[in-house]
Amino acid sequence: MRKIPFAKIDCNGNEMQYVREVIESGWLTTAAKAKELEERFAAAINVKHVFAVNSCTSALHLALDALNVKPGDKVFVPTMTFTATAEVIRYMGADPIFLDVDFSTTLLTPDIFKAAVAKNPDAKFLMVVHYAGQSVDLNPNDENSIYSICKANNIRIVEDAAHAFPAKDSGVAVGSLGDISCFSFYANKTMTTGEGGVIATNDDELAARIKIMRLHGINRDVWDRFTSQKSSWEYDVVAPGFKYNMPDINAAVGLAQLERVYDMRNERQRCASFYLEKLKSFKHINLPVSRVALDDHAWHLFPITLKTTAPVSRNDLIELLANDGIGTSVHYKPLHQMTYYKEQYKLKSPDYPNAERIWLSCLSLPIYATLAQTDLDYIVERLAFHLNE
Repeated sequence: MRKIPFAKIDCNGNEMQYVREVIESGWLTTAAKAKELEERFAAAINVKHVFAVNSCTSALHLALDALNVKPGDKVFVPTMTFTATAEVIRYMGADPIFLDVDFSTTLLTPDIFKAAVAKNPDAKFLMVVHYAGQSVDLNPNDENSIYSICKANNIRIVEDAAHAFPAKDSGVAVGSLGDISCFSFYANKTMTTGEGGVIATNDDELAARIKIMRLHGINRDVWDRFTSQKSSWEYDVVAPGFKYNMPDINAAVGLAQLERVYDMRNERQRCASFYLEKLKSFKHINLPVSRVALDDHAWHLFPITLKTTAPVSRNDLIELLANDGIGTSVHYKPLHQMTYYKEQYKLKSPDYPNAERIWLSCLSLPIYATLAQTDLDYIVERLAFHLNE
């Protein structure tokens, strides 16, 4: 039987060479490779400051800390996201205000957000989630965009761009418009460091806070202490920071990935274009809708939803495909359905009709750079069989 995983890492570049260089250097923690990754990533998204961290969750936490989110503050966040986006709000003692999303894109829309702001005028922070590889509407030149709504209401923006590199919106790199943006390099992302991510900002003051808090609140990072003529032991602790730095071994993998990230993106678009063409006639499937040009999409995921006419349920289809050797996933069970948030905030499903409709019928198909054409053909063939298409 075929074995087609849901996600598969592509390490066919310089990963082994760069990791070997780190090991042979004798310096395995944060050092020159992490610094180089930061500089190259900053250039890729045209942002002044980038800091490599050990996870996107760490990046999100640092973002809220830098923005001085306090206990009791309210933070907007879409319910269709991974728990990390909301859990960091609770780290700060703040409270998430969960928002519904658009059914066709699984993105927060200006209309949904505008209504939420009217109901919660005291909320001054937004965790905006770019889903599956495409961005929400943050066009600063559109007075009706989410970006413009935030500016008009003095709301600070944190971009959760875990799914969205390399992606663009209106010709601008995703991650360059919010106050702070956070990217994931987890093992199944569009580029990986195994575990890790980066946090990016154009704001010098926010960057200064992030740099200190990333590593124990120490006023000199470890690489500076190692390379400086000043005594390496001499430093000060100026805040109770965190242990969120990225080791050089991880950064070495990331550098090799970054060298090929656009080629890998193009290969994922090859897969997406095939699905879009071959599945468009399937009467029991809703295909993902792109609000951006296909070339501006990162294609981290290819999510579909089953129509109510489908001859099998979503759960049964997942099991049938698994029996065929095809891995799939669900993105996501919304946070208003998770026990902690549901009970803590007395959340009710009817308040999130689009998210409910999505999660009860969605599944994500395999999409990665090395996915063979014969495997794509097989996936479509098995979908057609199970859905009587």
